[in-house]
Amino acid sequence: MLPSILVLNGPNLNLLGQREPELYGRETLDDVRRLCEREGETLGLRVDFRQSNHEGVLVDWVHEARGTAAGLLVNAGAYSHTSLALHDALRAFEGPILEVHLSNIYRREAFRHHSYVSLAATGVICGLGSEGYRIALQALRARLAAAAG
Repeated sequence: MLPSILVLNGPNLNLLGQREPELYGRETLDDVRRLCEREGETLGLRVDFRQSNHEGVLVDWVHEARGTAAGLLVNAGAYSHTSLALHDALRAFEGPILEVHLSNIYRREAFRHHSYVSLAATGVICGLGSEGYRIALQALRARLAAAAG
């Protein structure tokens, strides 16, 4: 059975390609999903790709992942900077967690420079657009392979 990676996308990411394309690009979330599924197939990973605008739904999905996913890839959007609930849920996950942001959060407003998700994450990738998702999946695969010995 292929290792499963849960890819979580937070609020407003459903508007990719429409919302601030000069900042986030013209790719849609469906484009990013297809990229992740193709990369997952190449790497021998099963990708479960989800998006919600609701904090509690994201928290519930992290709880669910504790029994089903080998790793997490998280783009929590604005919840990265505000959600202690998501932080706490991620801290309870035992596998590797990679945080991804399409834009470079350190070149943006000061309030975006702090991420509660980062405090729980194994690593962070930001500013590379959708390519960050591909790199995160590669890094998760390498971590899982190293852990398997």
